[in-house]
Amino acid sequence: MKTDDFISMLASGASPVERHALAKRFCIAVLIGLATSTVLAMVIFGIRPDLSAVAATPIFWAKIAFPLCLMVGALCVATRLARPGVTAGGGALLIFASVAAIWAGAIYVLMGAVPDARVAVILGKTWRVCALNITLLSIPGFISVFWALRGLAPTRLRLAGACGGLLAGAMATLAYCVHCPEMDVPFWGVWYLLGMLVPTVIGALLGPRWLRW
Repeated sequence: MKTDDFISMLASGASPVERHALAKRFCIAVLIGLATSTVLAMVIFGIRPDLSAVAATPIFWAKIAFPLCLMVGALCVATRLARPGVTAGGGALLIFASVAAIWAGAIYVLMGAVPDARVAVILGKTWRVCALNITLLSIPGFISVFWALRGLAPTRLRLAGACGGLLAGAMATLAYCVHCPEMDVPFWGVWYLLGMLVPTVIGALLGPRWLRW
């Protein structure tokens, strides 16, 4: 068979790709992951009883802003990496800036705290279960995001998997905020971040296998 005939045969069944296929796929994945994680957080852990009161405080919205910024940054990077030959883009900068900002805030709080109280500020009351709870809540988002990535064409599989895991972890952390009673920035900078790091590492490990064409 001649080369031209072979190319014609391969192209004969090709159909145009839907223009907004990538955006639609990730919108579905994020909506399913975030909604499912939120429902699970409310059903399994419950809503904190003073949520309406703390929702009126700036510190609560700072708490929400941390995983929200990481979610937006990870989503931007994941959607770019879902296409072959595309770099991470500005989303990576948002991820690093969010982590740097929360660590800067944590250092500021710890410097102003009494030395004997600093460990307590970092540990809070729920350090033993926080990262585990976030990891468990990230499972629905992890599945939905990897579904989105598998239907596209990532080539940097390990990095795409890591960003998918971070996106799932950030959605889970955002959902967990309806329950979590911790309001100290150092706690978020350690245990929230650790909870998001677990699915990120898992995604990096599974990406080359699950996202392979």
